[in-house]
Amino acid sequence: MFSFRVIDPPNVEKLLDMKQVIELVERAYLLKAQKEAAVFPLMFHEFSPGKADMDIKSGHLVGADIFGLKLVSWFGDNPAKQLPPLVGFVLVLDSRTGVPIGMMGGEAITLMRTGAAGGIGAKYLARKESEHLLIVGTGHLAPYLIMSTLMLMDHIKKVTVYNHHSLEKARSFCSTISAILKEKFLAPYRDNPVLFERYASRIEQVEFAATDQIQKATGEADIIITATPSRQPIIQKEWVRPGTHFSCIGADLEGKQEIDERIFASARVFVDDVDQAVQVGETEIPIKTGVIERDNIVAEIGSVMLGTTAGRLSDDDITIFDSTGIALQDLITADYILKQAEAKGIGIVANL
Repeated sequence: MFSFRVIDPPNVEKLLDMKQVIELVERAYLLKAQKEAAVFPLMFHEFSPGKADMDIKSGHLVGADIFGLKLVSWFGDNPAKQLPPLVGFVLVLDSRTGVPIGMMGGEAITLMRTGAAGGIGAKYLARKESEHLLIVGTGHLAPYLIMSTLMLMDHIKKVTVYNHHSLEKARSFCSTISAILKEKFLAPYRDNPVLFERYASRIEQVEFAATDQIQKATGEADIIITATPSRQPIIQKEWVRPGTHFSCIGADLEGKQEIDERIFASARVFVDDVDQAVQVGETEIPIKTGVIERDNIVAEIGSVMLGTTAGRLSDDDITIFDSTGIALQDLITADYILKQAEAKGIGIVANL
């Protein structure tokens, strides 16, 4: 028999903070670049096309002595049954023994690690003096992407927000986002006045502005982060100015696309995992249409962090980080949560 810890969603959220998750995700990328981690093939199944599906992302972090998986299902009819449409969990196991360590709900981890990834892409590939961030999409991920970017990019002064379907939704988002960022992300730093004041000040100094003029906003932005379920390009090549950085977050299933594939032809392209990006990422369409080939991907982001590969070569480079989301991000974050939970006596422990 061995102990197995289960953490409920409220405690998962309580044990997470964006600064720590950024560090964890960076470590996962580095371990992968150092051949100390591996991503296993993505598994996807549709129970009912367009109505219900599931995917399993899994991997092995040799450098952290863990392996495991994240399973996420989507059942579109669930709200009518008073159930959430998205359900998921993360399972962590000891790679030295195969023994399960623990499991927890996957939503909070997914939001935090995905938000962290968007900011990390900007940190390593955008121009350091970038001042203008454009967020395309106002869904659950948007606050996480904004917060991580503000934490990592010190010169951001303006965040323009675009909702492809509704200017009013973008306006509503902008009217509440400062309060949401403070409420959602600053609580873990209340015992650290220096960090609390630093991040509160960053939020207060930023101008948030809604737009329905995506062409104009694209031409003015230094950093563009896309986080939508789109299957048609929202941003066209002709609108993009030299020096722009893209963190593409929304494309995580085959056929999804947020930016014009022609942008890839003149960009330096980086991904989190090459095999996954060419199958389900923003990079999928440019490769399938012959705009670029697999070999045109410069490197995985961990190689830039490690210093093995140069990121931006000049201020005029257009850079793309295709973040498909890899299990290593979830597993390293979940392992951290389990260690914190054990130290603080949080969660339910069962013997298996």
